[in-house]
Amino acid sequence: MKITQLRNATIIVEAGRYRILVDPMLAPKDALPPLKFLVPRARNPLVELPAPADELLKTVTHCLITHCQKGHFDHLDRAAKHWLRERQIPVVCTPHDAQHLRQRGLNVQPLGVGHHEPQPFLGGQIRTLACRHGTGFVSLLMEHGVGYLIELPGEPRLYLSGDTVLTPEVRAFVAEHQPDVCLIPAGGAHFDFGADIIMGQDEVVEFTRIATGSVVANHLEALSHCPVTRAGLRAAADRSGVSARLHIPADGATLEFSVPAAAIAGEPAPAMAG
Repeated sequence: MKITQLRNATIIVEAGRYRILVDPMLAPKDALPPLKFLVPRARNPLVELPAPADELLKTVTHCLITHCQKGHFDHLDRAAKHWLRERQIPVVCTPHDAQHLRQRGLNVQPLGVGHHEPQPFLGGQIRTLACRHGTGFVSLLMEHGVGYLIELPGEPRLYLSGDTVLTPEVRAFVAEHQPDVCLIPAGGAHFDFGADIIMGQDEVVEFTRIATGSVVANHLEALSHCPVTRAGLRAAADRSGVSARLHIPADGATLEFSVPAAAIAGEPAPAMAG
């Protein structure tokens, strides 16, 4: 399995003959509105897509959406909708998002209802886990979405957490399933008021201690309301002794993971190369 970090939450997962685009934000730099207003109003995204993006996008076979309503353009923006509609890429989503996406002309393939229950997906299976996109008053304004645990034949088990803080449900899910690879948001995003709406530096370190597999951090240095930097997160990982398992890819970088030999023998402990 290969995971290429494009920008923010947007990645491409290469598994066998499939290329899965996750939460695409494809707009040019500065094309989208600010997300904070009591500081200088930086428009988003803060950076362009990396140079390999155009060629990589040509290989995409499917798209997977964790959440997209209530103005969450950083997980599905207008440029991405146009791109998906033009190519009629199959878009996998929850039943909650299906009608919203159909109304925008997308080729929607919704999953069934029910969290935690495995459902067929690309010759393997997928299950969902509810996200908590922030706490307190600010959480009432958010679209909470889901994370996905993807299990495909001959591939490492991959948990895409979606936009969430580190909830008891997420802790329990990871402790129970111990995916080989976990991909989590690490930007510590917050608005002009309220607490963080995704994991920040401390929760990423804590998550990595709970997980026994490899952890990949993204949602970094692309949006104006995400203050955590790659350098700061690396320093925190080094201080906490988790840097060997916490991967912080640059935009355009590809990580390659294999099914760990220990997992084949019944002991989930992932290997990572590249």
